[in-house]
Parts: sequence; structure tokens; C-alpha cells
Amino acid sequence: MSAPTRGRRLGVDVGKVRVGVAMSDPDGILATPLVTVPRDMGAAPDAVPGDIAELVRLVGEHEAVQIVVGLPVRLNGREGDAAIDIRAYADRLARAVGPVPVVLTDERMSTVVASRRLAERGVRGKRQRAVVDQAAAVEILQSWLDAQRRRTG
Repeated sequence: MSAPTRGRRLGVDVGKVRVGVAMSDPDGILATPLVTVPRDMGAAPDAVPGDIAELVRLVGEHEAVQIVVGLPVRLNGREGDAAIDIRAYADRLARAVGPVPVVLTDERMSTVVASRRLAERGVRGKRQRAVVDQAAAVEILQSWLDAQRRRTG
């Protein structure tokens, strides 16, 4: 297997209300929080929703070489309605970003882990809700980066 392409990756945690975004360093070692984008559920089917347009802008601004989207798989490993929605979102995102690959990765428990880590740091309540989506995106991207290193290392 060849070495992964050097460059920043964006990690994306898609929720019903917000989209959390994280970014890796160019060497793919560390994921850090980037931004939370409001989810645009009102866009026409043939229009690019505002949240996807913002992700496209972030890809360009940070010269991202890949987007990693968390796929909500049930604890039993099966996919439900949420996974179907995220697959459709990832397809729409892939069409909007063109040549930048969009990959899906199992995000089981990412929000739970992110919430727990934030609480351990004393971030609770409204402050936690404001950043939990970014923190979940960090968990998704960091897990994916670590798995890629294990495969190629």
C-alpha cells in the first residue's frame, strides 16, 4: 500500500442542527477543532445548502486533500435512518467539492466521548453545546488518522 497523500484532512460531524468541523495537520498526525457551521436544512434539492457551501470554502481555504465524514452506525453495527441521511449528505458534499475525496468512517460514540472529555475539562452546559460538534469532529478525524497510520505503519 502506498503512503497516504500529504495534506490537511477535514473531519465532519453532521448533526440535525449543526455541523462540527475539525482539521488535521498536513502530516495527518493531529486533529484540532476548526468551526461549527449551522446546518442548512431549507435548501432546494438542486441548490447547494449553505453548510455544504461553507465546507467547500473551508476545503479551498485550508487546501484540504480529503474530507472524513462520520457515519452513525448503531452499536450492533447496522445502519439506520441516520446513516442513510449521512450517506446522502456525503454524496451531496462529494458532488460539491469535486475532485476532493469524501470518505465515511464509523463514528460510534464520538459525541459521547467528546462530551465526556469536555466535561472532564470543566466545559459544561451551554459552553459544551457550543463546541461539542467540533469536539466530535476531532474524535472522528483523530480515530480515522490513527487507523490510517496503523494500516500504513
